[in-house]
Amino acid sequence: MLFWRKFEDKLAALYIQQKVRGFLHLYNGQEAVLAGALHAMNENDKMITAYRNHVQPIGLGVDPKRVMAELLGKDTGTSRGMGGSMHIFSPEHNFYGGHGIVGGQIPLGAGLAFADKYFERDGVTLTYFGDGAARQGSLHETFNMAINWKLPVVFICENNGYAMGTSVERTANHDDIWKLGLGYEMPCGPVDGMNPVKVAEAMHEAIERARRGDGPTLLDIKTYRYRGHSMSDAQHYRTKEEVEEYRKIDPISQVLDVIKAKKYASDDEIKAWDKEVKEKVAECQKFAEESPFPDKQLLYDIVYDQEDYPFLKHR
Repeated sequence: MLFWRKFEDKLAALYIQQKVRGFLHLYNGQEAVLAGALHAMNENDKMITAYRNHVQPIGLGVDPKRVMAELLGKDTGTSRGMGGSMHIFSPEHNFYGGHGIVGGQIPLGAGLAFADKYFERDGVTLTYFGDGAARQGSLHETFNMAINWKLPVVFICENNGYAMGTSVERTANHDDIWKLGLGYEMPCGPVDGMNPVKVAEAMHEAIERARRGDGPTLLDIKTYRYRGHSMSDAQHYRTKEEVEEYRKIDPISQVLDVIKAKKYASDDEIKAWDKEVKEKVAECQKFAEESPFPDKQLLYDIVYDQEDYPFLKHR
């Protein structure tokens, strides 16, 4: 989680330097949601999410240097610089995006799960979406099909309280997104998304339910993002005091407190971790900045001729 936090902080700095272009949506504060999920997954499970998607592929094993290179539009990136911040992709690591269309990944996640069931593969798909995407109509169509066919999928709402700048309270008659599962008799419930242990427990139960053929689960994981919706967000919709209250339950600080209380590591070891993380992030930056931009011809070739770029056919 510490590496993910520092990685995103570096991307923010590179964005200010105009080395990362377009939109940039950072994950700061939500790390426990991913950490808990990775603890509960196995090698056959898949993940699909929205555009706040830089650290998920890293957690699944993608080289962070390639992720940073992708954000800088470099040829060494995960999609040779053609996907950018919002569309990281690595099917070889069971990561299927990175989707810029709000809620577009929800039916796609069910489709991945359907494929696993159809081909009798032992895999579960974790389908992430935000509280704003929970208001998309396609969610209901997907829920209905997924529960009817008992697809091996876990629907995960990363509920950070705001759809861009619109609070959850303003978007529906109630603010308990997990209750959307009740209409489909889908197992559902809220989860403390600032505590990776709580996330891991809920994820394990949901994943195993799906794996044994009992169908989907909806988890409403209550989390918080410390930065704006994107780097262009002035954040007028919330107070500094609100952000500071959530910083008191920072998932990284919670884990660090446990490490110290249980004496799992000494102060010197903890300092060494911090140094190691900073050095690793610096290596990613160096690799990305020194990598070449793709040849302009690639832009035309991937649109008009894929014969010379077979990797694009499955990315």
